[in-house]
Amino acid sequence: MPPPSRTPAERAAPASRAKREPTAEEVTDVLAPVGEQTRAKGKAKNKGESGSWPTTESRATQAKPTKAPVSRLAASKLRRHRRLRIIGRSVLAVFAVLCLVATGGGWSYMRSAANSFTQVSALDGSQDDVIDSDAQLGDENFLLVGTDTRAGANGELGAGTLDDAEGARADTTMLVHIPKDRSRVVIVSFPRDLDVTRPQCEGWDNDKPGYTGENYPSASGDKLNAVYGLGGPKCLVSTIQRLTGSTINHFIGIDFSGFEAMVDKVDGVEVCSTKPVIDEVLGTVLEQPGKQRIDGATALNYVRARHVYGDERSDYDRINRQQRFLSSLLRGALSSKVLFDLGKLNGFIDEFRKHTWVQNVEPSDLLTLGRSLQRIDAGTVTFITVPTAGTTDYGNEIPRESDIKAIFSAIRDDQPLPGEKPTAHDAAPEPAAVAPPTPPKYVAVDPSSIATNVSNGSQIEGLAGTAATELGNQGFQVGTVANYVNGTSPTTKVRYPTGMEAEAATVASSVPGATIEADDSLAGTVDVVIGTDSANGVSVQAPASVGAEIADVATSTAADSEPAELPADLEHVNAGEDICQ
Repeated sequence: MPPPSRTPAERAAPASRAKREPTAEEVTDVLAPVGEQTRAKGKAKNKGESGSWPTTESRATQAKPTKAPVSRLAASKLRRHRRLRIIGRSVLAVFAVLCLVATGGGWSYMRSAANSFTQVSALDGSQDDVIDSDAQLGDENFLLVGTDTRAGANGELGAGTLDDAEGARADTTMLVHIPKDRSRVVIVSFPRDLDVTRPQCEGWDNDKPGYTGENYPSASGDKLNAVYGLGGPKCLVSTIQRLTGSTINHFIGIDFSGFEAMVDKVDGVEVCSTKPVIDEVLGTVLEQPGKQRIDGATALNYVRARHVYGDERSDYDRINRQQRFLSSLLRGALSSKVLFDLGKLNGFIDEFRKHTWVQNVEPSDLLTLGRSLQRIDAGTVTFITVPTAGTTDYGNEIPRESDIKAIFSAIRDDQPLPGEKPTAHDAAPEPAAVAPPTPPKYVAVDPSSIATNVSNGSQIEGLAGTAATELGNQGFQVGTVANYVNGTSPTTKVRYPTGMEAEAATVASSVPGATIEADDSLAGTVDVVIGTDSANGVSVQAPASVGAEIADVATSTAADSEPAELPADLEHVNAGEDICQ
């Protein structure tokens, strides 16, 4: 961990030159106040009209900006107000993706617009930090990023300008996990100030969008939202993949310009609050508790408020409010089919298309995915917040790494999650057939380079010893022969730690019928487990030749392992839960 005296700019110094490069974090707290003048012009014509959206007195009476000097306290509040506006709009950007992916109905409209997506390089295909990549085949993991870029229309909406702060930060980062059987959706929120180790990254220019060609070394002690500002989608994907062990196979970046209109295009969103929402900076957001339908302007304040009277956890209360807002939107979309209204849908999707940049996201793919999700309901959608343990002395949220590891292990293994309601619509049509995932291919290595242990999970004495001798005769470096640590195994398998997939496949090629299974409790060795399916003896043959392709080895999961123990204080919201009922 870097000493407190190191600044974010020092941690982000590029490898190619010695001079200091400012990052987005350096200017976070020196934003000049910007008023509501531009936005007020667009709203003035609707004031007082019959059937207009509810507004609050605080928005109607906001003062125009003045050049008069302000006190230090007032300036601090103005800067805080600015950051809240940025956060809120980037959050709303994410909800469009969630609804369209979950319902699937809108993507048929985008088949003719497939080339209109802005493409960006985000996924490098690296599996170095992925845990049990073979077992994740068929899973879909979307990294959704809402950014606070201040160029163009975003600046006009009150996000500030490039004179205030250059670049963009990822103020909202969510990982959407959809398992291969499409039985549920898990959405994990990451705090924007999460303390992370950034890998070596190429510089990013969000205005293009594109990469600069300038390389930055790896650094610890960065804020998660600054990682995107420095290294863009690739750097953020690598950071999240390292933190979670998940294979991220889709990226969607989106800015907040136009999303106030997107909420209005679906006739607003019905939210429920157990109390009035009155924010120290934003003023009155919701005057009354209970259910109420809010328009885009009110929604922005609702999801960005961080200083609500009665709240005690600031950013975590804000995240909880965001998740409940998205839950309300999903319930409405899934129950009333609001997103299947052709007129509303066209405008909604058009706004979405104009404000996104993606990789590995095609309309046809999303349409297929949406159809496969048609049997889920809101109860099978669960929001989780990554847990932290206080802050560092430089203000970053400290990740609880062991708990995070357990959370994503449970997600990968389809383990039940707190609050989850696995109910499906029995009358719904069967999901569209999903093509089976392509089996992975490996390149055989020299058996003499593989440290191999043999474990007896058959409960038949002598089988492991015999197998060890035969594997030794084929050139493998056999070490320990012992009983299987988990007792009995129904199948013969080759366990391996992350990074030794090729070694495991080489061993499995020598034991017909054996599967390979990731197990990070191992270190630098593979373990051949003799299962009860080998009661009549283990067949061992010559392994694949060095350098040959191995494509016929199946993977398995650790069915005999203990389920991950989730933290008792795990923050979660189920999309089917209506707190007003």
